[in-house]
Amino acid sequence: MNRRSFLGILALPLLLTACGKAPALPAVSAGANVLAFGDSVTYGTGAAAGEDWPTLLAARTGWQVINAGIPGDTAQAATARIRPLLDEHQPRLVIIEIGGNDFLRRRAQSAVKEDIRQIVATVKSAGAQPVLVAVPELSLFGLVASKASDAPLYEALAEEERIPLIADVFSDVLSRPELTADKIHPNARGYQEMATGIHAALQQIGLAP
Repeated sequence: MNRRSFLGILALPLLLTACGKAPALPAVSAGANVLAFGDSVTYGTGAAAGEDWPTLLAARTGWQVINAGIPGDTAQAATARIRPLLDEHQPRLVIIEIGGNDFLRRRAQSAVKEDIRQIVATVKSAGAQPVLVAVPELSLFGLVASKASDAPLYEALAEEERIPLIADVFSDVLSRPELTADKIHPNARGYQEMATGIHAALQQIGLAP
């Protein structure tokens, strides 16, 4: 893991503390259902079957990780499909990676933020722990220069909702051409980096073994 990803993970306790007293998050035991909820980056577009980050995370943790990534999905559309997935799988933990397709459609970040807030609220109401994965904001400079950075809405929403944020991991992968299949999707190596970064962040806050 490079320095930028590591610094993003180190910021997690500071973020949680800034929200008030850092919550004690109980570890999710091996065999538990975990929902990976998102778009094509959760699905694994850009790599072969079994190379997506949810599958790799399952191998690292022993969790039953359900890949609920749908290519092309938006935060706006995803608000309608989260509840049935929660009812079906009853996960202990939900890792949310969504919003990139909203940015491609030029939706206002304020609107995207409120859609993700609704997803988070639905997860909380089902008794599961939500965790946000920050998604890079759409930037012509970033796409051309391969220097992606997290959209600010994720840090703000995590603070407001007092939930963990996995910062910089996705942006770091998109900033390294050798880890990408195209400008918006990781390749197999990139998904390995995402799984490593997500796992390390979840370990640091006590959720992952």
